[in-house]
Amino acid sequence: MSERGSATVELALLVPLIILIMAMIVEVALAGRLQIEVVAAAREGARVAATTPDPAAALDAAVSILGPRGHDARINVHRPHVVGGEASVTVSLEHRVSIPVLDWISVPLSATSVMRVEN
Repeated sequence: MSERGSATVELALLVPLIILIMAMIVEVALAGRLQIEVVAAAREGARVAATTPDPAAALDAAVSILGPRGHDARINVHRPHVVGGEASVTVSLEHRVSIPVLDWISVPLSATSVMRVEN
């Protein structure tokens, strides 16, 4: 076998591995972006919970931040009726990897935000 032929075989073996590594890098970036959105949803929900007595408004605010993935999220709103108490919103979401070979992997994402009740 010539060196030219062995280089072709090595390249043919490495290309799928390189593509898989690049896809994994993209998946990590997507999961990171989604984690930032989960944190933003928890913050927005806590802000609304701290200023509005209706917990459903906080739930709607958190869902609207997440967009289409908002209906897949588990959102827990705790708002005491005492001014100065701590309103908290926890948002949890499972991110399923979209790489065909690794589609059985899911990454749990979660964030909690707490703010003082204003009224």
